[in-house]
Amino acid sequence: MKNETILLVGHGSREKSGNQEIEFFAEQWRGRQPQWIIEVCFIEFAEILVEEGLSKAARRGGRVVVVPLILNAAGHVKMEIPEHLEQARLRYPAVEFVYCPHLGANTKILAILKRNLAHALAQLDMPDPHNTGIVLLGRGSSDRVANGEVAKMARWLYEEGVHPWVDIAFTGITYPRLESVIQRQVKLEARQIVVLPFYLFTGTLIERIRRQVNALEVQYPQVRFALSSYFGFEEEIYVLLEQRIREATDPTAQRMMECDGCKYREFSADHGQGSHAHDHPSAVASVQ
Repeated sequence: MKNETILLVGHGSREKSGNQEIEFFAEQWRGRQPQWIIEVCFIEFAEILVEEGLSKAARRGGRVVVVPLILNAAGHVKMEIPEHLEQARLRYPAVEFVYCPHLGANTKILAILKRNLAHALAQLDMPDPHNTGIVLLGRGSSDRVANGEVAKMARWLYEEGVHPWVDIAFTGITYPRLESVIQRQVKLEARQIVVLPFYLFTGTLIERIRRQVNALEVQYPQVRFALSSYFGFEEEIYVLLEQRIREATDPTAQRMMECDGCKYREFSADHGQGSHAHDHPSAVASVQ
């Protein structure tokens, strides 16, 4: 479509380097998609916020595709950005505004977490997984669905791994916090613990997490700690964003269903079975 602008919406951080990383992320994305016009704005703590970003993109006319660079759908994604969009539609009635879903919790995000976990375990010289704890550390929200997406990823990590302790913690707003989860894993005789930040880019909270892990190393000298990196510029993030845009702008595109990454569906496809074979064991048992 002519005159289409992709407006990437980052969260924004008081830590300048966090916003700079998002700008660099956008620059790399332009290299992947040179035919696209990609602009950047932020929800807070930045010079160009959502309202200004929408106005700047709308002045080009045509269509504005708003893409939240956000992992979990809390107030910013569900209320704040949509409110700005409604106001932009009133100011620019000739412009089409399309709002894409957030990144969410899915198999691509799981792939990043598994890779980060593997790198962290390598730092620890590949210890016995049966006495190694994992803590998936999210931002924390007053929105239980957003917190649930972190819990979902922790559960998937547990089911696809061999570690007996895969717990969640949050840096703020809700509980449990990192220190209490570490305390519990140490009581369960964890000999090493991996902290996996569920974050896209650096910022003040990433710096806080580093300080917390340093303090925990002093508090528990008998335990080895490994702090994984945040997600950053992983291939899966770009692929997810591009998928979200296709789903939102192409009426013929099929949206990825939760079960598209399901092992039962993959088994069915491999064995030439129809969709009826996608019933999970629990579903089959309930009708027998």
